[in-house]
Amino acid sequence: MRVFASLSGLLLLSAVSAAAQEQPRVDCQNAVTQMDMNICAGQDYDRADADLNNIYKQAVAAMKAMDKELGEIDAAYPGAEQALKKAQRAWIGYRDGQCELAGFEARGGSMEPMLVSGCLAELTRKRTSELKQLLEPSGN
Repeated sequence: MRVFASLSGLLLLSAVSAAAQEQPRVDCQNAVTQMDMNICAGQDYDRADADLNNIYKQAVAAMKAMDKELGEIDAAYPGAEQALKKAQRAWIGYRDGQCELAGFEARGGSMEPMLVSGCLAELTRKRTSELKQLLEPSGN
């Protein structure tokens, strides 16, 4: 009986924890409370990050193709894919540090998550735009 009670308690705790992690639906066009604004800023960043990941995959594929073409000209020319990955890793470090710094404007306050998420979304959209330029034909 004791084992059953422990298992029941564990299952209930797991269900409550999972429900607590789900974000409530918020009308982001009419967000008023700080919690709602934080949630909306987080969702905005999530969308920007999904777009970035999609474009990044396309950019990696384009750089692989470029490396293949360049390798046919001279074995010393390829390296675009590695350069892109190196740049992306460096950019992630910059983005994270810059947005952590942006949060200090409201450090410890309820507005800090919104500031950080807003910064993440803005820088991520800018990076997505930069990566899209890699996909455009030269000279356009």
